[in-house]
Amino acid sequence: MPESHDTSRAAAGALDADVTVIGAGPVGLALTLDLARRGIPVRVVEREEKRFQGSRAKGIQPRTLEVLDDLGLADAARAAGGAYPPLGLHVGPFTKAWQMHATAPDSAGTPYPDVLLLPQYATTALLQDAVERLGVRVDFGARAVEITQDEETCTVRLEDGRVLGSRYVVGADGGSSIVRKAAGIAFEGTTDETDRMILVDATVDGLSRGHWHIWPRLRGRGIAACPLPGDAGRFQIMIKIRPDDPVDLTGTALAALLRRRAGTSLTLRDITWSSVFRPNIRLAERYRDGRLLLCGDAAHVHTPAGAQGLNTGVQDAHNLGWKLQQVLAGADDALLDSYERERRPVAAQVLGRSTELYEGLRRTRPSGLTRGPDEHQLGISYFGGPLAPSDTPRTANLRCGDRAPDAVLPRATERTRVTGATGAMGETATTGSASRLFDLFRGPHFTALAFGAGAATALARLPWPPGGVPLRRHTVLPHTTPRTPDEAALLTAYGITEDTVVLVRPDGYIGDIRHKGEETGYGNGNRPAQAFHPCSRRSAG
Repeated sequence: MPESHDTSRAAAGALDADVTVIGAGPVGLALTLDLARRGIPVRVVEREEKRFQGSRAKGIQPRTLEVLDDLGLADAARAAGGAYPPLGLHVGPFTKAWQMHATAPDSAGTPYPDVLLLPQYATTALLQDAVERLGVRVDFGARAVEITQDEETCTVRLEDGRVLGSRYVVGADGGSSIVRKAAGIAFEGTTDETDRMILVDATVDGLSRGHWHIWPRLRGRGIAACPLPGDAGRFQIMIKIRPDDPVDLTGTALAALLRRRAGTSLTLRDITWSSVFRPNIRLAERYRDGRLLLCGDAAHVHTPAGAQGLNTGVQDAHNLGWKLQQVLAGADDALLDSYERERRPVAAQVLGRSTELYEGLRRTRPSGLTRGPDEHQLGISYFGGPLAPSDTPRTANLRCGDRAPDAVLPRATERTRVTGATGAMGETATTGSASRLFDLFRGPHFTALAFGAGAATALARLPWPPGGVPLRRHTVLPHTTPRTPDEAALLTAYGITEDTVVLVRPDGYIGDIRHKGEETGYGNGNRPAQAFHPCSRRSAG
């Protein structure tokens, strides 16, 4: 992206990008990647001089793996990560072992039923590499010191004197977000200064990599060590310290602390990152002020329990990216209000759950050390929200706003032709090697699925405007009476009992449901999908 050194350029209408993203952590990079693949001019600036190298957030939940799938990174993430090892609770000479994370049931309809152990430095590297492959470079060492906006543009003034102009600014810059402060948005919650933990990435000689080790200790001085994936043999070490404990992050002091609390036979060496953590529990009063928006930790900060913070933030970005594209293409600006109305309730719920889990972790209760479906985030739904009114049609088990599950496509689907166009291009193609619904969803488009011959006819007539996010159409099954086990599983996953068209949003949630005999136009203003359209000026709020 071009650089601006002229402080009058933004005021004169010269923009460096459509969107400026402040913060190049996983959330900011996920949003940048989504915008870049949509062809939206985007710039990302990061105040630090180089990419973050710590393990910090290390659990990638099934729903976030589905987001990475949509971004084309799921396979790379799984190759870089690994399975969570069983917990090993050391009590005297005994070790009690059990699995911390449950596997999602088959009924969840996901190809990623297990939580992935992937340190934050690896997640960040995957996303940055993908962003750079699309021609966007992270501007490191670029600290924003002032952000202003008017009715048409935003201006970001950097510490080095540069001035960047864009139509929108998104703050993905963490709990101390300058974007949130510039917007005057309250960040309500608490920070417990008495509850501290030292986090260290290092090699530990003499420690098995077969467990996530936990040594409970009296007076709040427990210690844990989780093996990190990769050939370096690193662990993330978590050391609880009391308010009156001194903090010394030198290698010698940390090695002595590990031996004292976990065992004299252990040797800590080759430290690559260390930090002191204090639990923050905060939620932004709102996610938007005009052209300034918040994502991830800038909008909500969590305890580390349950591996929820990074996951919730990446899903924020996935919700926001396509809405920015639609508004930039001409959709009603109020569509951006649906971002907060869909995502803020999710953050509030996650904050409550992660706080509950953290209390269990502090007391080393087995129930507090076990994670289940609530943490997978597969059950998130926007039903009843601004884009999914509660009175819209539904199938036997899916509603507008629900997550669109994955399912195996029947073999015949591989030869089914796409019945509609992509945007206004009139493009016709085959589904090719698609073997699952997620193969059809992958990419920055809406997806319309037809079940039944009547729905296929309606799908071909379904209008879609030429601008903004394109639509891809697929007749996934020309009948609604199953003839094979795969067909039965597909129809059951979507609750199909009659000819039905299902519209899937770019972020993988159900946007609309149409049954046989219902009108197919989205331009009449009485159905939720009308609010998605760049040609629509109807409020989404």
